[in-house]
Amino acid sequence: MRVVSGSAKGRPLKAVPGMGTRPTTDKVKEAIFSMIGPFFDGGVALDLFAGTGGLAIEALSRGMEKAIFIDMDPKSIETVRANLKATKLEGQAEVYRNEAERALKALEKRGVVLDVVFLDPPYRMKNGDKLMETMHEKNMLASGATIVLEHESGYEYPAEFGPFACVRHATYGETAVSIYKYDGNKAASPEGEAAKEADHGFDE
Repeated sequence: MRVVSGSAKGRPLKAVPGMGTRPTTDKVKEAIFSMIGPFFDGGVALDLFAGTGGLAIEALSRGMEKAIFIDMDPKSIETVRANLKATKLEGQAEVYRNEAERALKALEKRGVVLDVVFLDPPYRMKNGDKLMETMHEKNMLASGATIVLEHESGYEYPAEFGPFACVRHATYGETAVSIYKYDGNKAASPEGEAAKEADHGFDE
């Protein structure tokens, strides 16, 4: 594994020891960034199941201003830190060991707004859409934000739900990548929804 392009191009990345993580291959990574970039003019990225940190490190290398890395596995956190150091990108990164939903609560309290989100939950979880909805409810996504959801190729997420629409989908062997766009204009606040329900007499 290496950084494919940008300021840290060619720098090798360590893998997480053991068999617990499933790093995104360079081929898939290159395909993802050709779909969502390939380069960025600033912005904040979140890598919620960071593993090696390869995806958000690639985003930093390609011009993202800041990236937040979250993972529960101490070995993963250690690997992310080592990879950030190797790519000289640690000054633009925050790394936390935490469970995904708890991490989102903590980031919400800080008022973090995200431009790109990388979601690669363990295949058994199949909760990528729920996590996206949580970020929407917590007002954590910039209008037009991009969500990169990696999942088992045999499992299909909805093409559209709430303010999210799948704009690209590709399969690479056992791995599928679904790219979603967040439409902030569709994002009515929970208070607004409650008011609409009251207007229509749903509270009777």
